[in-house]
Amino acid sequence: MPDPAGTPSAHSLLQLIWLASPALPVGGFSYSEGVEAAVEWAGVDSETKATEWLADQLHLSFARGDLALVAQAIPAWRANDAARIRQLNAWVLATRESAEFFLQTEQMGRSFVEWLKLHHADTAEVFKDLPASYPVAFAFALSRTGATVHDGCLAFAFGWAENMVAAAVKAVPLGQSAGQRILARLANEIPAAVDRAMKLGNDERQAFAPLLAVLSARHETQYSRLFRS
Repeated sequence: MPDPAGTPSAHSLLQLIWLASPALPVGGFSYSEGVEAAVEWAGVDSETKATEWLADQLHLSFARGDLALVAQAIPAWRANDAARIRQLNAWVLATRESAEFFLQTEQMGRSFVEWLKLHHADTAEVFKDLPASYPVAFAFALSRTGATVHDGCLAFAFGWAENMVAAAVKAVPLGQSAGQRILARLANEIPAAVDRAMKLGNDERQAFAPLLAVLSARHETQYSRLFRS
């Protein structure tokens, strides 16, 4: 558990680093979340444009949707509030605006639950009747770390950022140094995004990003693509 000053224990910190790792075997690297389509149809063809695109996605979509949901799901898991968890999970599934986005959260959630079975003996029972979306499954893992909700959200956001930057590096394409510069920008902005996400109430979450949804739908039939659809 965190100490009185709010500093996570070594165990909690290592758990957060592990959960944020892009090496986690859940398939996150397989999806570009609209980036590959944005390269072809939205003019995201340089480091500068990719940086602005991902920063906008962080604040306008991710922070107000999945990140806000994780901030609410962690305490719900800790309270064993099954009804609340199901409500949050249903919201995720209902707000995926393309078949691709739905496939992503469903597949990554399922893969994450399989990974969790290696680490928590009650995982199979907990998820027996719950087809968990990725954010809800991730929040379960965060709830078991002993870290604060704030630190858990930082880990979730940084994991998202690393996957998105990796997608941009491949799709634009960009060099590794450019990718690190983009990641540095996102890392600087993640704390503010987390603070905002944690302040949102249940009726203030939203997943309204029309251009992103259109690009995701177009990506499903995009000719010659690197990422899964």
